Amino acid sequence: MPASRILIKIAENALIIALAVLFVVPIGFVVLTSFMGSHQTLTGALWPDPWQAENYLRAFTAAPLAQWFGNSFLYALAATAFMLISSVPMAYVLAKVRFRFDNLIFFAVIIAMLLPPQVTQVPMYVLWAGLGLTGTLWPLILPNLFGNAFSIFLLRQFFLTVPNDYLEASKIDGNGEWGTLIRILVPMARPGIAAAAIFSFLWAWNDYYGPLLYASENTDAWPIAFGLATFRGSHSTDWGVIMAVTTLAAIPVVLVFFFAQRAFVEGITLTGVKG
Repeated sequence: MPASRILIKIAENALIIALAVLFVVPIGFVVLTSFMGSHQTLTGALWPDPWQAENYLRAFTAAPLAQWFGNSFLYALAATAFMLISSVPMAYVLAKVRFRFDNLIFFAVIIAMLLPPQVTQVPMYVLWAGLGLTGTLWPLILPNLFGNAFSIFLLRQFFLTVPNDYLEASKIDGNGEWGTLIRILVPMARPGIAAAAIFSFLWAWNDYYGPLLYASENTDAWPIAFGLATFRGSHSTDWGVIMAVTTLAAIPVVLVFFFAQRAFVEGITLTGVKG
């Protein structure tokens, strides 16, 4: 490609390149700092000299990272699975089944989505404390069995883009509502379902407030987001190790998005085409 053509391409995408640099530079700073020794961090140095790969080994000896990661995977995967089990049928009903007060129920979902979680936090905590589940992650996982307002809204908007002709043909072939949902709608709506699942996984993986409220008293139940915050407080002078733990905590999120980005982008792009 001629140099002039390359310059034109750079000029056409200058804003995107600038935004990409703004996002990449902090990530690069964290990764490079994770390989620096304590004599080099916070000194303005931009390149490790020498490279301290042992920071990652020290991270595993200084904190129970394996346990934190296990708790985070349990929390994120179980919450995502429960969300899909409950939210997909609810979104299907609101999108494709006509019944009395359906718009009123959808309006209630919108209100639930806009309602700050702190409003219901006290009665919910009393409920879970009465059931003896405080000190665990189950108060954060089990509510997903009763639906997630944002996921229901997102999935409903995507389901609306699926033509009704396919669903009617399925019912003519003898499928009921459940058969139509599982055999027809779910395969056709995989991008939207993938987008909702990724949102749920990332939210649970990065959740700090929920574990602080319910699991902070039990160190065996700490996920990586809460454990990282406490680790940073107890190792405030060892920034190389702190950044190593931060890098390790970010890897699963990056991998999830990397392998599912096509379905994620397609799901977000098509959601809301028809309302």
